[in-house]
Amino acid sequence: MGQLTVTLPGLRMKNPIMPASGTFGFGDMYQDLYNYNKLGALVLKSTTEHPRKGNEDPKFHPLRSGVLNAVGLKNPGVDKVISDKLPKLAHYETPIIASVAGATVEEFVTVAEKLSQSQLISALEINVSCPNVKEGGLTFGTNPAVVQEITEKIKQVTILPIYIKLTPNVTDIVKIAKAAEAGGADGISLINTVLSMNFDVQTRKPVLGNGMGGLSGEGIFPIAVRMVYQVAQAVDLPIIGMGGVRTTDDVIQMFLAGASAVAIGTATYKNPLVMNQIIEELPVRLNELGVSSIEQLIADVKRAKVHG
Repeated sequence: MGQLTVTLPGLRMKNPIMPASGTFGFGDMYQDLYNYNKLGALVLKSTTEHPRKGNEDPKFHPLRSGVLNAVGLKNPGVDKVISDKLPKLAHYETPIIASVAGATVEEFVTVAEKLSQSQLISALEINVSCPNVKEGGLTFGTNPAVVQEITEKIKQVTILPIYIKLTPNVTDIVKIAKAAEAGGADGISLINTVLSMNFDVQTRKPVLGNGMGGLSGEGIFPIAVRMVYQVAQAVDLPIIGMGGVRTTDDVIQMFLAGASAVAIGTATYKNPLVMNQIIEELPVRLNELGVSSIEQLIADVKRAKVHG
């Protein structure tokens, strides 16, 4: 076992660093810059049953503390992802995590089952931050009963481990995490973007074509750390922490909060090689802090939780 090695359900990773879903496309955005085998895992863009064009432009708006976005799950649909996207990643040794999205519970199940049957991925991330069309647009991930139902039904159609990606736009994140655990989730991913809005004072219109969107980037990092900590205290599932991570010390903060791996998103837009840099810096920083390995750090945090 190496200093950075981490093992999660379905994922034997040489290091704990991966891109957040949506920031690397389907593995086709940074192929010229990255050897994906150096990453701990590769997380793909969310996939729906049918193709989606996404929201109206503009879909992105940069802010001082991050990025507002409302992409709207733009993707070619699950069949095209399986036939055109996944085979191009088959030669990598790095575990591939596919992201599942939908507008109904049935769509989640269909997409998860098809991706699983492709035998080209190692795990599924279930993006429950989607609007539920049957419930008038309420986000799936704000309702514990629905989160548990989605988790249970997907577990019935796949032998792959599933990680439920939680939205921060709830009053009680612990209640949602416990629902995922009760449904049989193998792990938790959190957090997704924070619902936000900005106006252009000249046009008096929202800066995004969709009006509201999700805030990502360094401005949400303290929120992410808090929620990872709360969930880690309440459930016994491994957590992939994310939300505004941009430095090596940010990664270590996520582990101190209770994460078992870390995903990096918006920071990649400013510095496409940020993950490579963090992977190189982590062993040096761990040595400075007197930590022998990531696994030891995870174990120390769990031990403190039990005795605290």
